[in-house]
Amino acid sequence: MRKKISAALLGLGIAGSSVLMTGGAATSHGYSDNPPSRQILCAQGKVKNCGQIVWEPQSVEGPKGFPTRGPADGKICAGGDVRWAPLDDPRGGKWPATKLASGQSVNLTWRIPVPHSTTDFRYYLTKDGFDPTKPVTRASLDLTPFHTVPYNGRQPSSSVSHPATLPQRSGKHVLVAVWTINDTGNAFYACSDVEF
Repeated sequence: MRKKISAALLGLGIAGSSVLMTGGAATSHGYSDNPPSRQILCAQGKVKNCGQIVWEPQSVEGPKGFPTRGPADGKICAGGDVRWAPLDDPRGGKWPATKLASGQSVNLTWRIPVPHSTTDFRYYLTKDGFDPTKPVTRASLDLTPFHTVPYNGRQPSSSVSHPATLPQRSGKHVLVAVWTINDTGNAFYACSDVEF
């Protein structure tokens, strides 16, 4: 009887540790939520068949240095991490798109459950003529960010909003948001589908 109780308690301890370790991983980092990023649309269940990202929308982390370094072309939306590969799938151009207008002022926002020392936030848009049925590549992006917010090593709060004016565009596009971490070799990536 004692062996059964000990085995049961041991099993509960292992299960509890697993839950705590998994929960800890899911409470770190951050994601872009305005315009809604692909990862938050997946986590909210608005887009299906997204894989593991539904549990970790804040974890799209990859090498920093974009656009000269960082994730490979076609893997930018997933930060180059194969676990989040469904974010790179253009889904035939059918990702839900936020309606925007050229010249519009917009608040670009991030939710950051655990802040990091930050270099900057940068925002890129695909060029006019972008084909939304294709993955995002450097060739499809205007590689000069339309908005940059320097942080010089400071930590952002749990929610940050960056007022920006949108450049001239028409049709469907992808907005790529990059949060560059100051004291690691990584950055966080978020792709938002938009329509002008």
